[in-house]
Amino acid sequence: MTLRVACLGAGYFAKFHYDAWDRLERAQGVGACDQDISRAQETGWTAFEDLSKMLSDTKPDILDIVVPPQGHRTAIETALSHPLKAIICQKPFCTTLTEAREMCAMAEEADVPLIIHENFRFQPWYRHIKKTIESGALGDVLQVTFRLRPGDGQGPDAYLERQPYFQTMPRLLIHETGVHFIDVFRYLLGEPVAAYADLRQVNPVLKGEDAGLFTLDFASGARALFDGNRLLDHGAENCRITLGEALVEGTDGTLELRGDGSVQIRKFGEAAGVVSFPAQDWPGFGGDCVHALCDHVLDGLHDGAPFENLARTYLSILELEETLYRSASEGRKIALD
Repeated sequence: MTLRVACLGAGYFAKFHYDAWDRLERAQGVGACDQDISRAQETGWTAFEDLSKMLSDTKPDILDIVVPPQGHRTAIETALSHPLKAIICQKPFCTTLTEAREMCAMAEEADVPLIIHENFRFQPWYRHIKKTIESGALGDVLQVTFRLRPGDGQGPDAYLERQPYFQTMPRLLIHETGVHFIDVFRYLLGEPVAAYADLRQVNPVLKGEDAGLFTLDFASGARALFDGNRLLDHGAENCRITLGEALVEGTDGTLELRGDGSVQIRKFGEAAGVVSFPAQDWPGFGGDCVHALCDHVLDGLHDGAPFENLARTYLSILELEETLYRSASEGRKIALD
């Protein structure tokens, strides 16, 4: 069965969504909506300026919301007044935790799955890393480290070409980018029990923070470290493939994620490692993770497979984000309930 898909938003990142849906045989793109009708027309889908009209005219099964957080509440409220099988909403999800909770409750009351487009856990190297951890090949995992180095945050024109609203976001490093890795760490290690953050602003043209670190402690004894600096780069031809480099360290071995998307495994006590996941020429963004997430949603609607990113589950990520900002403000580690 082919499911009908409509998208709200046709900005920079939305192009990856339209491309993903176009490549999925079980989906049919029926409408693109944007306040700039010319951008909607450029998608090649039937273009609209008004969301309600698009939903009424095209009768989609899925609405994919790909606009900034300020537009999420209105879009979800409008969508829930139309018959839909699912709503996907881009992250960051809503403008506040309170608003996110309200939208989650509203979707649950309408019995419409609300899935957050948190796609980094769908990047193929993290799926590989998860399987390797579960296989026991690393022994007991004690440390996961990610160094964010996209190299796109220097100078007065930082982000203006691709995502200019980054400059005016009051919270940037964690709210916009670090939240991906909060979810990746949870995906790999489970729920954390304590959190600490130290954040700073380096580029003075920004309103929010663009560098810093946070740590998460886990009941297993593992610790995750996110070390982010958007002004610095890493050794990759394209710094946006992985956005940085990672280590997953266990008592029996270590995995190294490199900037080309390859993963190397080194056994404990050995000097050299071997490639366990090779670099590939992936289409789309970040190992084609947008396509993988969209396909995952189709699996849920077709086959009843559980959704990994339901809004109710995602609320814990937003709560953890708030805890990290509080930790940075108070200068202390905070135990989590």
